[in-house]
Amino acid sequence: MTVSYSLEVANARFAGFSRLLFRWKGSIYRLLYKEFLVFCSVYLFFSLFYRFLLTRRQQDLFERIALYCDQFTNTNYIPVLFVLGFYVTLAFNRWWGQYTSFPLPDNLMMVVSGNVHGTDEKGRLLRRTLMRYANLSSVLILRSISTRVHKRFPTLDHIVEAGFMTLEELKKFESLHSDFNKYWMPLTWFSNLASRAREEGRVRDDIALRLLMDELNNYRAKCSLLFHYDWISIPLVYTQVVTIAVYSFFGFCVIGRQFLNPEKGYKDHRLDLYVPVFTLLQFFFYSGWLKVGELIINPFGEDDDDFETNQLIDRNFQVSMLAVDDMYQNLAPMVKDKHWMQRHFSIPYTLSTAAESLRPAFKGSTYDMRLPSPQPPLSSCYVIYMCVCISYLKM
Repeated sequence: MTVSYSLEVANARFAGFSRLLFRWKGSIYRLLYKEFLVFCSVYLFFSLFYRFLLTRRQQDLFERIALYCDQFTNTNYIPVLFVLGFYVTLAFNRWWGQYTSFPLPDNLMMVVSGNVHGTDEKGRLLRRTLMRYANLSSVLILRSISTRVHKRFPTLDHIVEAGFMTLEELKKFESLHSDFNKYWMPLTWFSNLASRAREEGRVRDDIALRLLMDELNNYRAKCSLLFHYDWISIPLVYTQVVTIAVYSFFGFCVIGRQFLNPEKGYKDHRLDLYVPVFTLLQFFFYSGWLKVGELIINPFGEDDDDFETNQLIDRNFQVSMLAVDDMYQNLAPMVKDKHWMQRHFSIPYTLSTAAESLRPAFKGSTYDMRLPSPQPPLSSCYVIYMCVCISYLKM
């Protein structure tokens, strides 16, 4: 389930973001705690191994290895920040692109409701069938890319049972052989049915039919874009490079960031704190960053912050049927509005928002700009003359 905290950050206040640090669901702690415990365990193992199990000669060898590994914990050797930052930015842009590509039927259902006419049973059946085909196409594509939707509709029989498809339509769907995904078939049924509605006069002119086809193509384009997002991932080599960079960096940190015997006078080893606080923070930040990329690279899974695809399917089907059926020509009578006789009127405010009515309206950043002295307008001929003079002087 998507974790929303918009209300909690609606107003900037003292320690506003700090309050979010104590949430568990959808948090970085829940996402990272296993890797964090593994890193702490490995670090503790080498620390105890160095302190209690090695001889003095072996400790000298371990210290030389630790000093050598510490050289590579400098980000100049392993460019973790650059590689990781670019990767997460790329993954975020891809995540947002997938969200904006989600096929919503809102525009299509408005066009169907306003241009496919008929108050009889056939007109109602026509509008509902058109929107059912549109929703069926989105279910088919989401079933192909989302684990949640595939678990909900593991077979086409489940889609039939849910009411998105009839048995006759299932037979036609299965009778058409194709080696590729057939999510586009219901949209083809939509276009053919819309053409038949035009022939029968349910769609009254070619402009309305064109509008239907344009919205249908926009809807189909989003379904296609989702399919290609699922097909074409961020190149595997880049994901591997980022993962190896982060893991190798902290692999060197496990040895190189050990606290060595301060009595031996090694550089930067004057204190023995036992717990590498700043190394643990560095692990938390870098590995957490990598986990963010892992979380958002495919938002159609079952993580806390993945898209609520099943809920979107329910919402889309319900509102599209309401728009083309229950709300078709279901209008309240037209009456004169409350301010019909008032030439100048204001919309009332509640007591908690009354102060906003006292603020002057914004009219532009230069509206109150004051010039040092009145500037008389220049004639066009004078302006042309000045431009010619300036050009002559430059020559």
